[in-house]
Amino acid sequence: MGAWRGRPLPAPRVHRFRRLPSLPFQPHARRRIVLLVAGCLLGCGGEEPAVVPQLPDYARASYAVVETATDSTALRFTDITASAGIRFVHETGAFGGKWMPETMGSGGGFLDYDSDGWPDLFLVNGTHWPGHRRDGASPTARLYRNRGNGRFADVTAAAGLDFSMYGMGVAFADYDGDGDVDMYLTAVGDNKLLRNDGGRFTDVTGQARVAGNSGRPGDSPSWSTAAAWVDVDRDGRLDLFVCNYVKWTPETDLYTTLDGKTKSYATPQQYQGDTCRLYRNVDGRRFTDVTERAGVLNPQGKSLGVAVADFNDDGWPDIVVANDTYRNFLYQNDGDGTFTDIAVSAGVGYDEFGRARAAMGVDVADVANEGRLSIAIGNFSHEPLSLYTQIREGLFQDRAGAARLTRASLLPLTFGLLFADFDLDGYADLMTGNGHIEPEINAVQQDVTFAQRPQLFRNAGGGRFVDIGEQIGKAFAEPIVARGVATADIDRDGDLDVLVTVNGAMPLLLRNDLPRGDANWIRIRLVGAGQNRGAVGAAVTVYYGDLRQWRMVRTGSSYLSQSETNPLIFGLGTRQQIDSVEVRWPVSGAIQKVGAVRAGETRTIREQALGAAGADGAEE
Repeated sequence: MGAWRGRPLPAPRVHRFRRLPSLPFQPHARRRIVLLVAGCLLGCGGEEPAVVPQLPDYARASYAVVETATDSTALRFTDITASAGIRFVHETGAFGGKWMPETMGSGGGFLDYDSDGWPDLFLVNGTHWPGHRRDGASPTARLYRNRGNGRFADVTAAAGLDFSMYGMGVAFADYDGDGDVDMYLTAVGDNKLLRNDGGRFTDVTGQARVAGNSGRPGDSPSWSTAAAWVDVDRDGRLDLFVCNYVKWTPETDLYTTLDGKTKSYATPQQYQGDTCRLYRNVDGRRFTDVTERAGVLNPQGKSLGVAVADFNDDGWPDIVVANDTYRNFLYQNDGDGTFTDIAVSAGVGYDEFGRARAAMGVDVADVANEGRLSIAIGNFSHEPLSLYTQIREGLFQDRAGAARLTRASLLPLTFGLLFADFDLDGYADLMTGNGHIEPEINAVQQDVTFAQRPQLFRNAGGGRFVDIGEQIGKAFAEPIVARGVATADIDRDGDLDVLVTVNGAMPLLLRNDLPRGDANWIRIRLVGAGQNRGAVGAAVTVYYGDLRQWRMVRTGSSYLSQSETNPLIFGLGTRQQIDSVEVRWPVSGAIQKVGAVRAGETRTIREQALGAAGADGAEE
C-alpha cells in the first residue's frame, strides 16, 4: 500500500524471494529444489522458513521443534460452558460410512438477536443422514439468550429455530434494515435465510432467492460453507457472498483409504469444485444472483473461508477466499459492481513454491499497527499457517516465518482462525482452532493426532508472535477436534471471550479473565443511516500519541463462524484515553472525527441520513 489508511507508510523491510515455477518440474527435481531453498531459509537471517517443504521433509526434528514461550502474560481463560447453561453436542450424522461432510462442520457465533445489548450465542448443527435416522428428536441448531448474569437460556423453539438441516456455517447481519439481526445458514443442500421479526425468525429463502445453488434444473444442491454480508456496490443494502466447497452427494461419495484396509474421510482432490455465489440485495427483501456478472464465477474453487477488507484503501470492500487444495482468491473491488481476482499477481494464491495449500479459515488484520494488512490462513497438517502481509500496494509476502508462526503451526490442522486483541495491549493476537479430519490419522502419521489443542499466539510486537497456550488455562492444554472460533464480550467487562465449536462434541465457551487494571479499553458502537444500520463496512481508526489502530465492521472470517461485529473494542494497554476517533462511513465515504475517549467508556457514533455524521457521546 502507498498509505497507512490515508497516511504515509514507513519504508517496508522486504525480504525478497523469487517464486519457483510449479511446472514442468518432475517430483524428484522439485523435491531437491524445495530442500535447497528450505536449507537457505533455515540458515540465513535467523528467521523461520516462510514456507516448508513436502511431507517427508517435515519429519525432520529441525522443523518439528516448537519454541518455548518466553513472554509472560496475565491472560487467563476459564471454561464456563457448563456453568453458563450450554447443553449442546454437535451431530455429525456419522453412521460408519465416513461421508465427507461429517468431519467438516460446524460453526457458530455471536449475535444480539433480541437487541438488548448482550451478545447471544448460536450453534450450527448437523443432522442424521436419510436412511440412517436414529431414535429420539431430530438434531437442531441452538440459540442461547445471554441473560446478562453469566448464564444463557435456550430459546431455540421460541425463536422459531427448532428445525433440522445439515448445517455448516452462519453469517449474521441486519440485511433488511429493520433494526434486528438476521441470519444466513449454510448447509449441505439448500441454505436458509432467516429474517428476524422481533426475536422470532422466519424462513424467507424462497422469496429472497438465496439458496446458494446454481438454480439450473437437474443440478444437485451445493455444499455451502462460509458466508459474509458485505455491501459490494455501496448502495446501502447488504449483499451476500456465499462460499461453496465441492460437488459431493451421498450418491457420488468416493471410497478412499489411508491404510489400504479401511475407508477414511475423503479430501477434496477427488471431487470437482464449485463456484462461490454473490447475491445482490435489490430492495431489502429480494436478491439477484450476480455471480457471473460481478466476475466471481469460479467453478474450480473449493472454498471454505471468506474475509472482507479494503486492501487498497479506496473505500470499496474487497474479498479474500481460502480454498482447499486450490489456489486462493483475492477479489479486488473495481467500484463498478465487478471484481478482479488479483490473488496470483498479489502473491496470495499459492505458497512460495507455487503450490496450492489446503486452506480452511481466514482472517485479516493490521498486526503491526502500521497500515499493512495481513491475511492469515489456516492450513492442513504439515502445512504451516500462512501470513500474507502487504509489502506494497497490490503485493503480499508470506511472513509466517518471520512472525515465528511456522514451526508452532506445522503439525496442527487449523480450521478456525481469528485475529483479536485478547490482552488489550493494542495489538491483534491470533487464535486458532485445530483438529484433524481423520480419527485414525495417528495410525499412519505418528506425529499427528485427531484431537489437537487450540493455540493462542500473542502479538509480541515487531511482527512476531509467541504461542502462549500453555500459560492461559486448561482449555488450551487439552486436545479437541476444533472447527470454528468466534469472539464477543459476553459479560461486557471490556475483554473478548471465545467460542470454539467442536466436531461431534460440546463446544467450548471460554471467559477471558484478564485481571482488572492490567489493561484498559474503549468500546466504539456505530449506528448507520439507511438500511445498513449495523454500519457493516465502516472503517474506524483510533489515535493515541504516535500510535493508531484500524478496524472495519465486517462479517465473515474464521471458519463457518462469526464474531460480534459492532461494537468494536480497542485495547489501550496502560493508557488512560485515546486522543481521537476517525470513522469512514461505507456508503457516503464521509469521514467523522470524534475527540478524546476515556478508558472504559463506550462511545456511540451515529451516521446522519445525508452522509454527515455525529457522535452522541453516550456512555454505557
